[in-house]
Amino acid sequence: MGHREDLLEGAKRCLLEKGFVRTTARDIVRESGTNLASIGYHYGSKDALLAQAYVSLVEAMGDAFEGEGQGGEISGAPGSLDRFENVWSNIIATMREPGSMWRLSMEIVAMGDQLPEVRRHLVLAQRDAGRGLIPLLMGGREEDVPDESVDTLGKFYVTLMTGLIAQWTFDPETAPTAEQLTEGLRQVVTEATRRT
Repeated sequence: MGHREDLLEGAKRCLLEKGFVRTTARDIVRESGTNLASIGYHYGSKDALLAQAYVSLVEAMGDAFEGEGQGGEISGAPGSLDRFENVWSNIIATMREPGSMWRLSMEIVAMGDQLPEVRRHLVLAQRDAGRGLIPLLMGGREEDVPDESVDTLGKFYVTLMTGLIAQWTFDPETAPTAEQLTEGLRQVVTEATRRT
């Protein structure tokens, strides 16, 4: 690995251990075995590096969302309630893990004003997150998802994900299960179709 990759890996470890606000450039350098100048050269700033490290951690969750490492794959027809429940069950499983990286999302929500550069990078990454969630739940390929769908369905899924992360971070004992989310969606769909 070169300095760029070493920095990214070191930043990921620092984020999981200390979070965004408490991680310093010196922490990253110590963890990565590089030097301070490398951060500016490869990433522009510590905050840009931390944002990229967070995005990398989230991207690594993709396999878990599909059920890999949990003894399964996505079941249910694309767009079905069965598929919705299965995918959200896989996502929730990542929130149950000790030291879940999702608490970092809540740190950005709460402390984002103190980390404007990190927030800017992650705002852009949210759009990609929505684009990635759509095929997971609806089928198809990420590269085929139209921008109009990202701006509606993608934002809906990201909003659901953010709320779910908040609830699991705040109180895992009362946070919703995939079954409860699916039943809630079933009730919304039933009522909406009854009234049309």
